[in-house]
Amino acid sequence: MLAGDVMTGRGVDQILPHPSSPELFEEYIRDARGYVELAERENGPIARPVAFDYPWGDSLPELRAVDVRIVNLETSVTRSDAAWPAKGIHYRMHPENVPALTSAGLDVAVLANNHVLDWGREGLVETLATLHSAGLRTAGAGRTEAEAAEAAVVEVDAGRRVLVVAAAEPGSGVPLAWQAKPDVPGVALLRVLDIAKADELAERVARSKRSGDVVVVSLHWGSNWGYHVEEEHVRFAHALVERGVDVVFGHSSHHARPIEIHRGRPILYGCGDLINDYEGISGYEEFRNDLVLTYFLRWDLDGGCVDLQMAPFRLRRMRLEHASPADAAWLQRSLDECCRPFGTEIVTCESGRLAVRARRGGS
Repeated sequence: MLAGDVMTGRGVDQILPHPSSPELFEEYIRDARGYVELAERENGPIARPVAFDYPWGDSLPELRAVDVRIVNLETSVTRSDAAWPAKGIHYRMHPENVPALTSAGLDVAVLANNHVLDWGREGLVETLATLHSAGLRTAGAGRTEAEAAEAAVVEVDAGRRVLVVAAAEPGSGVPLAWQAKPDVPGVALLRVLDIAKADELAERVARSKRSGDVVVVSLHWGSNWGYHVEEEHVRFAHALVERGVDVVFGHSSHHARPIEIHRGRPILYGCGDLINDYEGISGYEEFRNDLVLTYFLRWDLDGGCVDLQMAPFRLRRMRLEHASPADAAWLQRSLDECCRPFGTEIVTCESGRLAVRARRGGS
């Protein structure tokens, strides 16, 4: 299972059993509890504190039924009060709320994104220590450049493994100063997306890959809104697949973006958000970012992807609920339309999930 941005900080953190200090440094809202009030004004009251597994809601049975669960964790998990200066938004979850992640059985938390250092390098180091102590593997950030570049490895049955390598690019809002250095904590940052960088990522994976492994490259890239995919992103994703990467796992946009199948391997250009505290915030309503997806990939023993389906949910009162048939149909239509140039179509299964298929007459 892959999912895009999981943001359990700020308002979500405030409804969990151990909220952080609610102080914010944003232009319009100075108290994180204000985001809870916005959500309640939109969809009704939230009894506090909620159980640790509350945000996952209706998704829990499906998450617990799969072998490997990978998300982009877009928040710092820290007690640090050292907010990164001159940054408009800071996400933070209290370390004692980490069961909100483990309750979903998450295996890998990708940290190469534009919020993991919101509370400074000290906050990143505490985030890493907290997640590792809770049994989560991380990718894309580390105490050193080498650690940020390491693959997260998940052992599956029969000796098979899933490897996750993660990086971010500045266009997603990652400050250049956050780049990990040999002896400085930070994120794995791709300042350019060119063939040389694709070679570098592929070589990094090749050092760890064994026969039968499934390799996921996670990329935090692009803008927050819109369905357009930059041509350099397409070229870079193709280059990764052509160099042996099995899945390109893109995120940063607040809503789902196109899916492509290149040489039999899935490219998810933008998985959208999964959990956040954005209810009641106006603007960009046409993208329906209250409707979210979890992505399920099934592999055969020969290492081929045989199925890609998405389960549709709606975020309501900071909790995942099954999407209504009408909402699921809206997701199917919008995603199908933006996938058209990439030769794929989105169809609805009898189960209510959405599935990716090659478009008839497409490439």
